[in-house]
Amino acid sequence: MYRFYGAQSALDTVTNISGKYPCVKTPYDLYDALSGIWCEYTCAPRLREGWSKENITLGQCSITAFLAQDIFGGEVRGILRSGGNYHCFNVVGGITFDLTSEQFKGEVLVYDDCPLQSRDVHFAKEEKRLRYEYLRDKLSLL
Repeated sequence: MYRFYGAQSALDTVTNISGKYPCVKTPYDLYDALSGIWCEYTCAPRLREGWSKENITLGQCSITAFLAQDIFGGEVRGILRSGGNYHCFNVVGGITFDLTSEQFKGEVLVYDDCPLQSRDVHFAKEEKRLRYEYLRDKLSLL
């Protein structure tokens, strides 16, 4: 059973439009594939101390959301968190889904009226770009 935010809505309407990653047809497929790739290295450095196999989505939001955008199209949006960081998620064809929402362990996030997130701004941080590329390259091997 998938517990990420928007899982049921995304299943029937969000599909791979990129032609890349033939193993990924839906967000469910992407979640399954990334579950074997997400690791301490792909976690945001400021959160690595809390990363574990029991909380694999911790610190994976922006790199995951931009990879999902590569596959499914749509927009990456962000929820402003305390400390000034954004939690990134996807909106495709009016359907909102957040493959990394489980990291918040039941906290209710508000996905309405969230600002667009820029790949250029996020990937200006070299460590984030490198984590994204690692995730992307590992996915391409499946």
